[in-house]
Amino acid sequence: MASPVEQFKLKPLVPLEIGGVDLSFTQSSLWMVIAVAVATVFLTAAMRGRSLVPGRWQSMAELSYEFVANMLRENVGSEGRKYFPFVFSLFMFILTANLLGMIPGAYTSTSQIIVTFAMAFVVFIGVTVIGLARHGLHFFSLFFPTGAPVYMAPILVPIEIISYFVRPISLSVRLFANMMAGHTMLKVFGSFVVALGIFGVAPMVLIVALMGLEILVAFLQAYVFTILTCLYLNDAINLH
Repeated sequence: MASPVEQFKLKPLVPLEIGGVDLSFTQSSLWMVIAVAVATVFLTAAMRGRSLVPGRWQSMAELSYEFVANMLRENVGSEGRKYFPFVFSLFMFILTANLLGMIPGAYTSTSQIIVTFAMAFVVFIGVTVIGLARHGLHFFSLFFPTGAPVYMAPILVPIEIISYFVRPISLSVRLFANMMAGHTMLKVFGSFVVALGIFGVAPMVLIVALMGLEILVAFLQAYVFTILTCLYLNDAINLH
């Protein structure tokens, strides 16, 4: 019986090596491309008619738009509107990739730490550049909470600096670990169903419940990644 983590093994579909670096196009790469394509087609097709009375697909697209727009407005303020395209794209990509991973035989690209870390690192670099561009050296006041006594600086500043640079790690590990753990559990209980045969009814019922939970987690993790991005943007723009 295959290991539950065997499903996460990367397999090159188009082998490619340049300068000793493996740049192969894997099934993870394929499903990321599919996620981008599905999200693009969904939004484009849903908004093509732009009816005054929206249909089902247009309503879903508008709800997604309003959901992210409200998230930015509430956590960043009016200054966050210019960053809406990036934040919305991030949310839709993660959500689509998570949901596509629920299809039997599909690959969950967000279960790869390199994928989630790449997104988190882009967010980290982006908010840092925004903060420095807007505030210059005053941006570093972020590492010393307003109103804190000066004599606490030797303790607070290192803690704030460490917590700031740990952001891409915590942001990426949270998404990667949740997606990987959920699919591992599904694989384990799925093997019980096969092994028990006609007596595998109980594990099958549990798998159905876990599938529902995993769909909820797919939405939740896309939301958590996005709202943390908004909070980091708020720190860079408003220095709170």
